[in-house]
Amino acid sequence: MLPPLKPIPIKERLSVIFIERGEIDVVDGAFVVVDCGGERVRQVLTHVPVGGVACIMLEPGTRVSHRAAALAARVGTLLVWVGEAGVRVYSSGQPGGARSDRLLYQAKLALDDDLRLKVVRKMYAMRFGEEPPQRRSVEQLRGIEGARVRKTYQLLAQKFGVTWKGRDYDPESWDASDLPNRCLSAATACLYGVTEAAVLAAGYAPAVGFIHTGKPLSFVYDIADLYKFETVVPVAFKVAAAKPAMADRAVRHACRDVFRQTRLLERIIPDIEEVLAAGDISPPAPHPEAVRPALPNPESMGDAGHRA
Repeated sequence: MLPPLKPIPIKERLSVIFIERGEIDVVDGAFVVVDCGGERVRQVLTHVPVGGVACIMLEPGTRVSHRAAALAARVGTLLVWVGEAGVRVYSSGQPGGARSDRLLYQAKLALDDDLRLKVVRKMYAMRFGEEPPQRRSVEQLRGIEGARVRKTYQLLAQKFGVTWKGRDYDPESWDASDLPNRCLSAATACLYGVTEAAVLAAGYAPAVGFIHTGKPLSFVYDIADLYKFETVVPVAFKVAAAKPAMADRAVRHACRDVFRQTRLLERIIPDIEEVLAAGDISPPAPHPEAVRPALPNPESMGDAGHRA
């Protein structure tokens, strides 16, 4: 009998891969993509080291078996069903799950206006490398952030020689956007995928945000913004300047490389902890009358949010 699978920590994994036009299954215990190859008689199997990948994006044309989805969940790999070029998320399979202690800690910080402001100020400081102005509300900090973001887009467009008319895209109509916006959409989709995988692995809730609210991935957007202009936005403008025939594919390859170069997966979970620690409160202790697990979870190699 094989020993139970143990999730690998996010920091030791590959970042993200995309799969399109294939059937995903488990063959001889391995996660594979089955390509029937049109008129070819023999199937082509592509093995995917699922336990060593943080996030797998499934594009239109993919089919996933029950065994494959179960294996991905056991090893803590996030499956995300996306639209063309990854610009629209339809659904995701949660590989871990919010731990109650960390979820309550996150929610307490988000619900208290003073604590939330401390966390937002920390996010601002980490993102821009300087302390934000004093005596500013979250709404005022968002306004300052928005102005800096628009200016950064303009500067990067000038640097790479790209015509920039502003951030404008329609997820319902991929081809209606200009090339720079399509590249930015594809690049941010990669970043959001690996960030969501890290948020879940750390045991937090993607929907409980501090700057962004009202979306299923609000906290993912908060954390991803810490790295966006260091990683994927320059990549998107660089690819747009080159005008490749398959821009979305070129963007994915470039994002994969920049994630590795910046050691992004090693940084996300520690940065989440640092951001939330700005609230200067401790995670709540269990209630005295709470019932402890009858069978404690076994020791795991994975992160705190991974299911043992």
